[in-house]
Amino acid sequence: MSKSVNLLIKNGIVVSPGGISQADIGIANGKIVTLGDLSGVSAAKVIDAKNLHVLPGVIDSQVHFREPGLEHKEDIAHGTRSAIKGGVTSIFEMPNTSPLTLDEDTLSQKLEIARRTAWCDFAFFMGGNSENAHQLAELERLPGCAGVKIFMGSSTGTLLAKDDEVIAMVLANGTRRVSVHAEDEDRLLSRQGIAVSAQTVEAHPDWRDVESAVRATKRLIQLARDANRRVHVLHISSKDEMDILANHKDLITVEVTLNHLSLAAPDCYEALGAFSQMNPPVRDISHQNGLWDAIQNGIVDVIGSDHAPHTKEEKERPYPSSPSGMPGVQTSLPLLLDHVNRGRLTLERVVDLTAAGPQRIFGIMGKGRIAVGYDADLVLVDLNADRVITNDWIESKCGWTPFNGTKVRGWPITTILRGKIAMQDDEILGEPLGAAVRFFETT
Repeated sequence: MSKSVNLLIKNGIVVSPGGISQADIGIANGKIVTLGDLSGVSAAKVIDAKNLHVLPGVIDSQVHFREPGLEHKEDIAHGTRSAIKGGVTSIFEMPNTSPLTLDEDTLSQKLEIARRTAWCDFAFFMGGNSENAHQLAELERLPGCAGVKIFMGSSTGTLLAKDDEVIAMVLANGTRRVSVHAEDEDRLLSRQGIAVSAQTVEAHPDWRDVESAVRATKRLIQLARDANRRVHVLHISSKDEMDILANHKDLITVEVTLNHLSLAAPDCYEALGAFSQMNPPVRDISHQNGLWDAIQNGIVDVIGSDHAPHTKEEKERPYPSSPSGMPGVQTSLPLLLDHVNRGRLTLERVVDLTAAGPQRIFGIMGKGRIAVGYDADLVLVDLNADRVITNDWIESKCGWTPFNGTKVRGWPITTILRGKIAMQDDEILGEPLGAAVRFFETT
């Protein structure tokens, strides 16, 4: 074969729709143009991926990058640098910024910032509430919009959509899959005294108990059935919810986070205090085991990071004034690779949960698999690399991770974004090249 490409990745162990096999990848104009034995292909640049596995770049469909309005704890530049360093090539960012993302103007503001400063590709969720419900069919189709996000609990101001009437209005307007934070706000409010009187973060999973999540999830399922609307439930934290959701997979897709898969109460609260506080809470090992069972039996569709950083000073406030949320976009892939080495996951399942799954659920164009014609979004990983996750390695503006000091086996070595080397050996290269993710529903 005589052909010229911009970038040639040789000798890698490629995880593609056809399975795991040694293959070369030829890339031109940002896309994969050929796969196989490419010994006769010339290239402007060659990467020798011997002993490395080549995966599709991670698509993290739940991050909070805090810009605009909360840039003291994170911004799009730092958040996407963190993503690229961790092997994440696309992110979907949430609407609870300041101002809230509720209309075309606020979406356009984020897109304009991202086009200048993002190191990976991006899309932004539109918040759904009573104010904009009737415009959502149009808003969800705007270029750069990842879809609609509902907060049934754990939000403030006008972004909160806690009542069935409001949720039903949102679900009645539009066709794209709606992402939902499902905790029952009324129950949370009625139990808030538990947190106030305890004044210790160990009470967090007691205040925001399993029943709070179960009630909201049951309500959401019924509302989705009534509207015949596809929904995606975020950061499921309990075995109980998984048992319910298993019966509704025709309409409902499911996300879990590495926080809930890798941390467990009470140990995490004793060791990390509020640095392990998030909503919904990290629960005990029985629930963590239930989440792993749900991954094994296919209930879980996606792993997201729920990257939600706060400053160290904010996290050190006395509970319950300490804010909920942890950074995670950079640590997800190393933790997943470590779980592979521990026998809890296969590489094929990792790709399904972090690339093919998000592509399928959200209708992403040209991403999520290693195949000819797809964007050359790739991450080269060393499954045998022994590393330690440290705060110093973190690119997020917050400067910390709950996994500081955690030893892992498996590490992202090179991140490639649309054919450009964006990270190599923990060094971020070049300049911000992020572009808006495209979706089938918006064309």
